[in-house]
Amino acid sequence: MIPASPLTRYRRTAALGLAAILLAGCAQIPALTPAPTDTPLPTVPPTTPPYSLAPSPAGCPTAAPAPLTGTATVTMVTNFGTIVIKADSSLGANAAGMFVALSQCGYYNNVVFHRIIPDFVIQAGDGTYAREPNIDWDKAGQGGPDWTIKSDPVTTNLVRGTVAVANTGSADTGGSQFFIVLSDTAFPTGTTTYSILGNVTQGMDVVDRIAQVPTGGEPEQVGGVAGSGTMPLQPIVIESTTVTTP
Repeated sequence: MIPASPLTRYRRTAALGLAAILLAGCAQIPALTPAPTDTPLPTVPPTTPPYSLAPSPAGCPTAAPAPLTGTATVTMVTNFGTIVIKADSSLGANAAGMFVALSQCGYYNNVVFHRIIPDFVIQAGDGTYAREPNIDWDKAGQGGPDWTIKSDPVTTNLVRGTVAVANTGSADTGGSQFFIVLSDTAFPTGTTTYSILGNVTQGMDVVDRIAQVPTGGEPEQVGGVAGSGTMPLQPIVIESTTVTTP
């Protein structure tokens, strides 16, 4: 049972929430201001209901998962459509192992995309504070498991469709949060800060649709990228993830 309209609740809580950050968890975060009441919504609506109550992630890893060997395909169903991600150990075995393990155990079920910056990234994966139906907007984007993964060497550029692990800006601080890169020029050539776990192989149209969802809040500056308040004003929910291997 949904206690209130998701869009109404998202707009109401925008005044109280904190803009989530790519450098997950430790940078100063400005408070959000109420969104305009006439904010336009995407022309392609999401499916309804916006989320379904999914299994608890109680069986998920309690320590950093083992590195992935080879590749795996993660099919992520959102209320905006399906995104297919190829996790590839050759790009980052620790990052890929984390993502596959959490996708298999249902950790991402009902977790929302809490951050959008057009032409830069969309970000999700905070299973502590950003899970429907009990999102803590004061902390959304700052949570994750009690463990972190060892950073992987970054041997390729972060380009459109790259999926990588968010961290605090220091080595070995990544957890469950991940982001999808929207543009080939979003990150400077040679960026090595974020472990790469794989790439989107299908559904970049869905990623682009998510990136068009209006956001609200005070201007912010994160990682050298100017934003205009990055919390989406419409719920973008990961409904399920399934993993297949070759």
